[in-house]
Amino acid sequence: MTNIVVGLCSIVLVLVTAIGSLGQAFVAHSRAQSAADLAALAAADAVRGLAAGEPCETAKEVAIRNGGHLKDCRASLSEQSAYVVVEVDIPGPLPKVREEAVAGK
Repeated sequence: MTNIVVGLCSIVLVLVTAIGSLGQAFVAHSRAQSAADLAALAAADAVRGLAAGEPCETAKEVAIRNGGHLKDCRASLSEQSAYVVVEVDIPGPLPKVREEAVAGK
């Protein structure tokens, strides 16, 4: 009987850990998408002259303030748009979450 209880407790512990990791992944995805959206909007504003500063530097600052790391940024003066890629770390063994956003098109 004791072996069965220990086995069931182990299974429950593994399931709770998996659910917690999945929850962290969903939160990181949401944070990455928000950071990417805000960074793209900030860069597009800088391209259009609505905000001071260099577009990609502005996007980097916004991404950092929102918990992300800017991995790619392209600002187009002719199209008055910006494209960014932002990564967010997930605690534990899960890979980083990467999201991209475009603003101004």
